Amino acid sequence: MKFSLYLVMFFLLLNCFATAQSLIRDSCKKATTKDPKLKYDFCVKSLEENPQSKTAKSLEGLVFVSTKNAVSKTTSLKGMVDKILKEDKYEVERPLLDCLELYTEAIDSLNQSLDTVKSRDYKTATMLMSAAMDAPGSCETKFTKRKKAVKSPFTKENDVLFYMVLIPIAFTSMLDMK
Repeated sequence: MKFSLYLVMFFLLLNCFATAQSLIRDSCKKATTKDPKLKYDFCVKSLEENPQSKTAKSLEGLVFVSTKNAVSKTTSLKGMVDKILKEDKYEVERPLLDCLELYTEAIDSLNQSLDTVKSRDYKTATMLMSAAMDAPGSCETKFTKRKKAVKSPFTKENDVLFYMVLIPIAFTSMLDMK
Protein backbone atom coordinates (compact mmCIF):
# COMPACT_ATOMS: atom_id res chain seq x y z
CA MET A 1 0.00 0.00 0.00
CA LYS A 2 2.78 2.42 0.92
CA PHE A 3 4.64 1.53 -2.24
CA SER A 4 1.68 2.40 -4.45
CA LEU A 5 1.26 5.71 -2.62
CA TYR A 6 4.93 6.54 -3.21
CA LEU A 7 4.60 5.50 -6.83
CA VAL A 8 1.58 7.78 -7.35
CA MET A 9 3.39 10.68 -5.65
CA PHE A 10 6.45 10.07 -7.81
CA PHE A 11 4.44 10.20 -11.03
CA LEU A 12 2.55 13.30 -9.94
CA LEU A 13 5.82 15.04 -9.14
CA LEU A 14 7.36 13.87 -12.40
CA ASN A 15 4.33 15.13 -14.32
CA CYS A 16 4.57 18.52 -12.60
CA PHE A 17 8.24 18.90 -13.59
CA ALA A 18 7.53 17.75 -17.14
CA THR A 19 4.69 20.26 -17.42
CA ALA A 20 6.91 23.08 -16.14
CA GLN A 21 9.69 22.09 -18.52
CA SER A 22 7.25 22.05 -21.42
CA LEU A 23 5.90 25.47 -20.38
CA ILE A 24 9.44 26.86 -20.25
CA ARG A 25 10.44 25.46 -23.64
CA ASP A 26 7.20 26.48 -25.36
CA SER A 27 7.27 29.97 -23.86
CA CYS A 28 10.92 30.51 -24.76
CA LYS A 29 10.26 29.30 -28.29
CA LYS A 30 7.35 31.72 -28.75
CA ALA A 31 9.32 34.56 -27.19
CA THR A 32 12.32 34.03 -29.47
CA THR A 33 10.13 34.08 -32.56
CA LYS A 34 8.72 37.44 -31.45
CA ASP A 35 12.08 38.92 -30.40
CA PRO A 36 15.08 37.75 -32.42
CA LYS A 37 17.51 39.26 -29.87
CA LEU A 38 16.39 36.68 -27.32
CA LYS A 39 18.33 33.43 -27.47
CA TYR A 40 16.28 30.25 -27.04
CA ASP A 41 19.00 28.21 -25.31
CA PHE A 42 19.79 31.03 -22.90
CA CYS A 43 16.11 31.48 -22.10
CA VAL A 44 15.54 27.79 -21.39
CA LYS A 45 18.76 27.34 -19.43
CA SER A 46 18.27 30.38 -17.22
CA LEU A 47 14.76 29.26 -16.31
CA GLU A 48 15.49 25.56 -15.90
CA GLU A 49 18.38 26.37 -13.56
CA ASN A 50 15.99 28.13 -11.20
CA PRO A 51 14.06 25.69 -8.98
CA GLN A 52 11.18 28.18 -8.71
CA SER A 53 10.46 27.81 -12.41
CA LYS A 54 9.51 24.18 -11.88
CA THR A 55 6.46 25.36 -9.95
CA ALA A 56 5.33 27.82 -12.63
CA LYS A 57 2.00 26.81 -14.08
CA SER A 58 1.52 29.69 -16.50
CA LEU A 59 3.32 32.27 -18.56
CA GLU A 60 2.64 34.79 -15.81
CA GLY A 61 4.42 32.47 -13.37
CA LEU A 62 7.42 32.45 -15.70
CA VAL A 63 7.35 36.26 -15.78
CA PHE A 64 7.72 36.28 -12.00
CA VAL A 65 10.52 33.72 -12.03
CA SER A 66 12.45 35.38 -14.86
CA THR A 67 12.05 38.83 -13.32
CA LYS A 68 13.33 37.54 -9.99
CA ASN A 69 16.28 35.98 -11.87
CA ALA A 70 17.04 39.41 -13.33
CA VAL A 71 16.75 41.05 -9.90
CA SER A 72 19.15 38.47 -8.50
CA LYS A 73 21.69 39.06 -11.29
CA THR A 74 21.42 42.83 -10.91
CA THR A 75 21.88 42.54 -7.15
CA SER A 76 24.96 40.40 -7.76
CA LEU A 77 26.41 43.02 -10.10
CA LYS A 78 25.68 45.73 -7.56
CA GLY A 79 27.60 43.67 -5.01
CA MET A 80 30.54 43.40 -7.40
CA VAL A 81 30.62 47.18 -7.76
CA ASP A 82 30.48 47.62 -3.99
CA LYS A 83 33.37 45.20 -3.56
CA ILE A 84 35.53 46.97 -6.14
CA LEU A 85 34.77 50.34 -4.57
CA LYS A 86 35.70 49.06 -1.10
CA GLU A 87 38.95 47.55 -2.37
CA ASP A 88 39.79 50.94 -3.87
CA LYS A 89 41.93 49.32 -6.57
CA TYR A 90 40.15 50.53 -9.69
CA GLU A 91 41.72 53.50 -11.43
CA VAL A 92 38.50 55.43 -12.04
CA GLU A 93 35.74 55.66 -9.44
CA ARG A 94 33.09 57.71 -11.29
CA PRO A 95 31.88 55.00 -13.69
CA LEU A 96 31.66 52.56 -10.79
CA LEU A 97 29.45 54.95 -8.86
CA ASP A 98 27.32 55.51 -11.96
CA CYS A 99 26.90 51.75 -12.43
CA LEU A 100 26.00 51.36 -8.78
CA GLU A 101 23.22 53.90 -9.23
CA LEU A 102 22.06 52.29 -12.49
CA TYR A 103 21.87 48.84 -10.89
CA THR A 104 20.00 50.23 -7.88
CA GLU A 105 17.45 51.87 -10.16
CA ALA A 106 17.17 48.68 -12.24
CA ILE A 107 16.42 46.61 -9.13
CA ASP A 108 13.74 49.10 -8.13
CA SER A 109 12.20 49.03 -11.62
CA LEU A 110 12.19 45.24 -11.76
CA ASN A 111 10.60 44.96 -8.32
CA GLN A 112 7.96 47.52 -9.29
CA SER A 113 7.29 45.56 -12.46
CA LEU A 114 6.43 42.51 -10.36
CA ASP A 115 3.69 44.51 -8.65
CA THR A 116 2.31 45.73 -11.96
CA VAL A 117 2.28 42.20 -13.37
CA LYS A 118 0.29 41.10 -10.31
CA SER A 119 -2.27 43.78 -11.14
CA ARG A 120 -2.16 42.70 -14.82
CA ASP A 121 -0.90 46.10 -15.97
CA TYR A 122 1.40 44.56 -18.55
CA LYS A 123 2.18 47.75 -20.45
CA THR A 124 3.54 49.44 -17.33
CA ALA A 125 5.41 46.27 -16.37
CA THR A 126 7.05 46.16 -19.79
CA MET A 127 7.99 49.83 -19.50
CA LEU A 128 9.58 49.27 -16.08
CA MET A 129 11.46 46.19 -17.27
CA SER A 130 12.68 48.09 -20.32
CA ALA A 131 14.04 50.81 -18.05
CA ALA A 132 15.95 48.13 -16.14
CA MET A 133 17.26 46.69 -19.39
CA ASP A 134 18.98 50.01 -20.10
CA ALA A 135 21.23 49.62 -17.04
CA PRO A 136 23.80 47.17 -18.49
CA GLY A 137 24.39 49.19 -21.66
CA SER A 138 24.45 52.49 -19.80
CA CYS A 139 26.94 51.08 -17.32
CA GLU A 140 29.23 49.98 -20.15
CA THR A 141 28.95 53.42 -21.73
CA LYS A 142 30.10 55.05 -18.50
CA PHE A 143 33.44 53.29 -18.96
CA THR A 144 33.90 53.63 -22.71
CA LYS A 145 32.58 57.14 -23.43
CA ARG A 146 35.12 58.99 -21.36
CA LYS A 147 37.95 61.24 -22.48
CA LYS A 148 40.19 58.34 -21.58
CA ALA A 149 38.23 55.13 -22.13
CA VAL A 150 38.56 52.50 -19.42
CA LYS A 151 37.76 48.81 -19.71
CA SER A 152 34.63 47.86 -17.83
CA PRO A 153 35.06 45.00 -15.36
CA PHE A 154 31.42 44.05 -15.94
CA THR A 155 31.12 43.59 -19.70
CA LYS A 156 30.37 39.87 -19.63
CA GLU A 157 27.98 40.16 -16.69
CA ASN A 158 26.23 43.13 -18.29
CA ASP A 159 25.68 41.09 -21.45
CA VAL A 160 24.12 38.31 -19.39
CA LEU A 161 21.98 40.79 -17.47
CA PHE A 162 20.69 42.30 -20.71
CA TYR A 163 19.39 38.91 -21.84
CA MET A 164 18.07 38.06 -18.39
CA VAL A 165 15.91 41.20 -18.44
CA LEU A 166 14.89 40.56 -22.03
CA ILE A 167 13.21 37.28 -21.01
CA PRO A 168 10.53 38.77 -18.73
CA ILE A 169 10.01 41.62 -21.20
CA ALA A 170 9.29 39.12 -23.96
CA PHE A 171 7.01 37.05 -21.73
CA THR A 172 5.14 40.11 -20.48
CA SER A 173 4.65 41.30 -24.05
CA MET A 174 3.13 37.90 -24.82
CA LEU A 175 0.74 38.30 -21.87
CA ASP A 176 -0.22 41.75 -23.12
CA MET A 177 -1.26 40.24 -26.46
CA LYS A 178 -3.69 37.78 -24.87
